[in-house]
Amino acid sequence: MTGDTPHFGSAEEEKGNAGKPAVAFSYPLIRYTDMDDGMKKDVMDVCTLACERHTSNNEMCAKMIKEVLDKKFGPSWHVVVGEGFGFEISYEMKKLLYMFFAGSLAVCVWKCSY
Repeated sequence: MTGDTPHFGSAEEEKGNAGKPAVAFSYPLIRYTDMDDGMKKDVMDVCTLACERHTSNNEMCAKMIKEVLDKKFGPSWHVVVGEGFGFEISYEMKKLLYMFFAGSLAVCVWKCSY
């Protein structure tokens, strides 16, 4: 393992962890984005704050994210928050972020004004 490259354990390494608790990530983990670095950081911060404030209510979390992004970057932002969903969307270039928070909670945000 070198630098910032994530390391995913092999089957043999996982067997050696028997009896140990699974690792739960409490920080944002970006799965995909095409955003510029500045916007990516701002959107990640908004998503993280919303996920922390509304840990048991995905609907309120999504609403908070949408309202903040619409004010900060203009309408129309769309947000999905939850576990175990797939998506196929049309979006404006450089306006998509798909991340995980606290392990299995996924957040997908995109802008589509047309």
